[in-house]
Amino acid sequence: MEPSLDKAMLGMTLEEDEEPYTIPDRPEFYSTERNILSLVGRLLNPHCQGMKDLILDMPRKWQLYDRVRGVALSKDRFQFIFKYEHDLIDILNRGVHTSNQWSLAMERWVERPPPDFLQFIEVWVQMRNIPVNHYTKAALTDLAEFAGQVIEVAFDPNKPQTNDYIRAKVKFDVSKPLRRFKTVNVPGGEVVKILYDYERLQKRCYTCQRLTHEQSSCHFFQAAKAAALLKEKGSVCLQKPLIEKTIREDDPLFGVVLESQVGINPQNGKPKIAEEVLEGMRQYLVDAEGAEKMARKERIKWSLKEVEQDPIAQKSFLRLEPAPIFTSDLDKGKGIVFDFQSQKELPKDVISHGGSKLMASAIRVGNAMSLEPRNMGMMSDTAAFSDSATGSWNPRGPTGYNIGISDACSSGTKGRKTYQRRRPGSFVRKARGKYFKAEASREGKMKDKAPAVAEKRKSSNDVETSQYSPRSKKPAVVPNEGPPNL
Repeated sequence: MEPSLDKAMLGMTLEEDEEPYTIPDRPEFYSTERNILSLVGRLLNPHCQGMKDLILDMPRKWQLYDRVRGVALSKDRFQFIFKYEHDLIDILNRGVHTSNQWSLAMERWVERPPPDFLQFIEVWVQMRNIPVNHYTKAALTDLAEFAGQVIEVAFDPNKPQTNDYIRAKVKFDVSKPLRRFKTVNVPGGEVVKILYDYERLQKRCYTCQRLTHEQSSCHFFQAAKAAALLKEKGSVCLQKPLIEKTIREDDPLFGVVLESQVGINPQNGKPKIAEEVLEGMRQYLVDAEGAEKMARKERIKWSLKEVEQDPIAQKSFLRLEPAPIFTSDLDKGKGIVFDFQSQKELPKDVISHGGSKLMASAIRVGNAMSLEPRNMGMMSDTAAFSDSATGSWNPRGPTGYNIGISDACSSGTKGRKTYQRRRPGSFVRKARGKYFKAEASREGKMKDKAPAVAEKRKSSNDVETSQYSPRSKKPAVVPNEGPPNL
């Protein structure tokens, strides 16, 4: 081998030894103006969601078509660039979006994304089985905290409530499981189970209730199967891990803040006191000496004891989270609650929903949609767009699809549909009568001037005026030619 080639091979390396390239800081190298009107998102379950299908299908599902275009940034990251800002805001306000029935995490583009960017989704939660004596803002906010960070609560004590649940909008961490229920001890010894249902969230893992994988790929499901096999072979003794103390002896807060007041809350997985608040307490104690330091310790103890009684104060002062908003619009951003678990337990040909079969519901919806053009033609312009029109499809609905409206009569059974007769208003009928009257007068004058014809002429138009019955025909009009010439 030649010495020069041998030397070149010895100097070869897989690592880049050149200087890194620096992108020029010039306007033509930035796409900030385009990105301002864009959403950035990620696939929560890339194994079941296709990036190509997402880019091509979402503009059609949003009914925007040429007003938005998608860009695949990586295997699980994407971007949608909008033409108008009101379309972007409308898509954000609709709530959680899905692709192949798995949820998507989407946020508006920012130039400097925070560390938790695309880690949370805002979802509406329905809380059921709430004790009747605890329908208050403080209690509802505290109960909704188990589902996520509370943003808004749809509750108005001065309005009638027709649903058996209270809705709350929460900021949910997609890396955590969805909570299905929470056992609550009511003062007085009663134990109730608060149920949680999530709107617009479709598929999830049935074992761990996470949105990032299927049950076949769940580590908990595989561990449960392995534990069941080990249990058949023999019992295994598991030792509990030692809990590390949060407040150490060299900490200025040692003896001031209890161990039960710090750390992670096992009920909602959030820190009981934010690290910034603890650091402020430490600095507050370090700056004092002697009797002043003892007084400050007592102030901290008294403040923590007072805040522990108020869940909203804990949220605002201890965890540094924004206070929840209460809205009187009880159906704000409302969507469908999907439950695939109950459908999985039933036969394939019978999927119950309110006691009816899925095939029968599909047939009724198909009939209603096929009759829609006929019904729209038979009804007047005012009635065609009224609330009584059936078989309508609203693309702007909160879930993107409504399967129709079926009204029941007072007996509880579905009454026979009645259609309004297609008949113009009285103003139109009077105008038509005057028109035909003028036409007939003109034809009469021409008939007098024309030579006589042996055969009879049929009336080409049926005249209908408001003074006669709709089924009657108006006779020929004899023109009034004035007095005879003498």
